[in-house]
Amino acid sequence: MLAELAAANAAFAVIKATLNNGGEIMSAGSKVFDYFTNKMEIQERLNEKAKSGKPSSDWEEFQALETLKEQEAHLKAQMIYAGRPGMWEDWQKFQAEAARKRREAREAAVAEAKKKAKRKQEIAEAVAAVFGVGVLAALILYFVHLYFKYLK
Repeated sequence: MLAELAAANAAFAVIKATLNNGGEIMSAGSKVFDYFTNKMEIQERLNEKAKSGKPSSDWEEFQALETLKEQEAHLKAQMIYAGRPGMWEDWQKFQAEAARKRREAREAAVAEAKKKAKRKQEIAEAVAAVFGVGVLAALILYFVHLYFKYLK
């Protein structure tokens, strides 16, 4: 979590400098994506820990969340008061769209993994069936051979 927080802080510094210099948030380039990605990773990790009941450092989590809240509040103030009209709303739309795309990509990856697992299972079942038929054919041939050998 500390690595993601450090990356989010570095990206935030670039975004803040861009906005302080009168630039648009999108002119901060990939740092906008870096900030948002790391922010979402921290939030998702904390949500997963909460769901799983794993012990975690409450202080680290609190610090990370507080840092993110402060950064968001600073960005909001800069965008509303020093940015163009509607910049904060555009930022929120951007975050929602990026989260949607990330969720869809994750769902697609899970679906693809399930599809591959199902295909492997089908192949394993087909191999087992062929092997079973082969063993059965070998047994039939063996008994036919014994039948003709001892009937003569």
